[in-house]
Amino acid sequence: MRLISIDAVKEGMLLGRTIWNEAGHPLLKKDVVINARIIQRLQQLNTHYVYINDEISEGIEVKETVPTVIRNKAISTIKESFQSINGLNSVNASYVLDKQSKAIISIVDELLSAISSNDEILTILTDAYLFDEYLYQHSFQVTLYSIAIAKELGYSAEDLRLIGIGALLHDVGKLMVPIEILTKPGQLTNEEFETMKQHTRYGFDLLRNLHSISLLVAHCAFQHHERIDGSGYPRGLVDFEIHPFAKIIGVADVFDAVTTSRVYREKMLPSQGLAIVEAGSGTIYDARIVQALKKSVVHYPNGVILKLSDGSRGIVSRQNTSYAALPWIRIFEKQNQVLAATYEINLVDYPSVTIESVEADYIP
Repeated sequence: MRLISIDAVKEGMLLGRTIWNEAGHPLLKKDVVINARIIQRLQQLNTHYVYINDEISEGIEVKETVPTVIRNKAISTIKESFQSINGLNSVNASYVLDKQSKAIISIVDELLSAISSNDEILTILTDAYLFDEYLYQHSFQVTLYSIAIAKELGYSAEDLRLIGIGALLHDVGKLMVPIEILTKPGQLTNEEFETMKQHTRYGFDLLRNLHSISLLVAHCAFQHHERIDGSGYPRGLVDFEIHPFAKIIGVADVFDAVTTSRVYREKMLPSQGLAIVEAGSGTIYDARIVQALKKSVVHYPNGVILKLSDGSRGIVSRQNTSYAALPWIRIFEKQNQVLAATYEINLVDYPSVTIESVEADYIP
């Protein structure tokens, strides 16, 4: 199975992985032969990458950390909970959300179980699922990233649960932001951005009135856009003033935002997203949290083609649990010559060889 840019997809290729719609039903099934109509449809759905099956990727598997059935259940619960309070004022919304808290906590417990029982590096396949409402998918994925970071940092089971709940509800205040601002395809005006920034305060006001969930969850919503140098919002807090849980969720939030497809911006691959986050390490993001993210998530997904500094090309065949940035590579080309037989290398064993580029648009 190989990850390929939608711009490089050709008619006659075989789809390598089922693509699911928001209802949890298969939109396109694995092994379907791709035609012009399918390519056009995927482009309309803002899909930037798909998995295909071909000769050089034969036998390479791509497995998401959280099974599809749990993902669909989680996002369905998030959607149901959020829609139940949409349009209500803060007091009424808090009352309704309190009733939804058991379902929310149950979902977080399931996600905790899925991540805790899996020693592999966290893999989230954002392009395998197509959702009309970005907020639900984003809330789910930020929860996974936040739990993975906190687990790497050694937080207790109780704290992991609170961080998970805080991450799942971190953007709930966006339900009180005008829909035309939330879904605007272009850049927000200064006035619109000021309105958007209010979602942190809206979320805090809603969540602090819950009786069934810790007040810390409200502070996660309030502070996840604060930055350690004081450049964040809504209050311009600095390092020691920001709750550690909110710092974790803030990093997870940024990473997911840049690695997920949006109407107004093409998604980045994980390695690109990590570079964006790392550029702010120690200045706007807590350096320990950035390092924990780098250790916790896949940098180069299985099935992506890499060009190496020694002139070879290869496809990521499996991950190194202890070295997330250095996967196993199946070499299939040397100096632009396709090899008669492929072979695998572990990049950990080749310290002089570096990754020059990701080539998702490469056609052998």
